Amino acid sequence: MLFDPRPKNRREEIFDRETELNSLGKGLREYPITVLIGIRRVGKSSLLRAVLNEFDGLGLYLDARRLYAAGGGTISPAVLVDEIRKILLGKGRFGFLGGIKLEGINLGGITLKPKETGIIDVFELLNSLGRKAGRAVIAFDEAQYLRFYGPRGGKDLLAGIAYAYDSLPNLGFVFTGSEVGLLHDFIGIDDYSSPLFGRVYEEVEVRPFHRELSEEFLRAGFKEVGMKVPEEEIKRAVDELDGIPGWLVELGFNYWKSGSFERAMERTVERAKSMIREELFELEKRSHRYSLVLRAIAIGLHRWKNIKDYVEAKSGPITNARLSALLKNLEKMGWIKKENGEYRIIDPLVERVLRD
Repeated sequence: MLFDPRPKNRREEIFDRETELNSLGKGLREYPITVLIGIRRVGKSSLLRAVLNEFDGLGLYLDARRLYAAGGGTISPAVLVDEIRKILLGKGRFGFLGGIKLEGINLGGITLKPKETGIIDVFELLNSLGRKAGRAVIAFDEAQYLRFYGPRGGKDLLAGIAYAYDSLPNLGFVFTGSEVGLLHDFIGIDDYSSPLFGRVYEEVEVRPFHRELSEEFLRAGFKEVGMKVPEEEIKRAVDELDGIPGWLVELGFNYWKSGSFERAMERTVERAKSMIREELFELEKRSHRYSLVLRAIAIGLHRWKNIKDYVEAKSGPITNARLSALLKNLEKMGWIKKENGEYRIIDPLVERVLRD
């Protein structure tokens, strides 16, 4: 169902993403590394789950945010290996093991534990399982959190992945991320100092729906649940929520359940505020000035100088270099974009929360 607020798990549950689904499937089958990027709530996790479900091999899904939380703000080799062990033994929430039957594989004789150099022994295990399944893929959702792996910013894990790239032909990797710049920086395929420098990879980008497609999505969703909705309400929904599928699903689900457009919009905005405030709280842990920069842009201060004046008025002097670094980081994290010399908030509901 299009308006099901939970992540989708099947291709037929996803609206108009055939190109992205096919590209992602090709990446899983043919490339050692696939990168899936897109802003928050655009549907990356649903695409990944759907493709893993139909993948003709061994596919493991790991949410790097959950690993980060389980480790109390870091990701140790032990935490990562324990999650892989749970999936392989059928205790994880998502395994996507395809047609392979673990009952016929002797895991008892294999020690699943991290080595000093990382988790190469686990990768070798997955590669050997991949021979039985044809191919094995390990997918890290919100993979930018892997920079908190180990004491060296994830370098040990990347070194293990580089080893697998060179030595384990049956094993592939998928990285998804909404903080696109941070994800690229972490993987470092264009960074000479990165273990993955120069490696071949496939990149799939998931963009928000354009206006016409957003309206078509809402019409299709309402038709699916047997509702006839006035066109002006559909247009107003897109005006306020733009083309971000996560918010459109939230609005459609709330309208279906409440029967009132106004109530549905109110609930959607309140839910969005709650989620966005949590995200802003996490952002402020890095620097309280991030939220000041975002608020400046949200109230219409789009130029660099105006943003600096606002931040200094609220928190005291800031160097040009520091402000530029804050703006660059916010771009990398997918909060803002720069067009024609002006900074804009990407998500309209984030802008609304910041204004309020």
